[in-house]
Amino acid sequence: MVDLKIVDAIIEKWNTDPDFVIEMMQDVQDEFRYIPKVALERIADRTEKPRGKLFHIATFYNAFSLEQRGETEIQVCMGTACYVKGAADVLAALERALGISRGETTPDGKFTLTEVRCVGACGLAPVVTIGDEVIGGVKSNEVPSIIKRFS
Repeated sequence: MVDLKIVDAIIEKWNTDPDFVIEMMQDVQDEFRYIPKVALERIADRTEKPRGKLFHIATFYNAFSLEQRGETEIQVCMGTACYVKGAADVLAALERALGISRGETTPDGKFTLTEVRCVGACGLAPVVTIGDEVIGGVKSNEVPSIIKRFS
């Protein structure tokens, strides 16, 4: 259940200004780890921005999610350099270790696994980010110990 008082406080923080809907959405994402539909609708109603416009923003930017994410997001870079150096194997190892597929969240809500196109660290390929930490040169056999470190 989403507490709309929290959503209203976020909207008011930005003075209900429709020019700051992205910032409102970022704050909602930070608060709930995703943007609940009811929160998106509340922002649209209070700022008088069309719901479709906000939905477009929420689905266009990778930073936003309309589905609940885990406490920690694990991203596997699948850019060219990472892919060539074995990122697909690392992703498969993460899926096995976590018991989920890319785009899913572990049942305990601890991790969400995603693939991204590039994290901008090609020289460290293959790269995995866990939360704010960037881990380069990841080998698939290292995945269990990496996961254990963040559990």
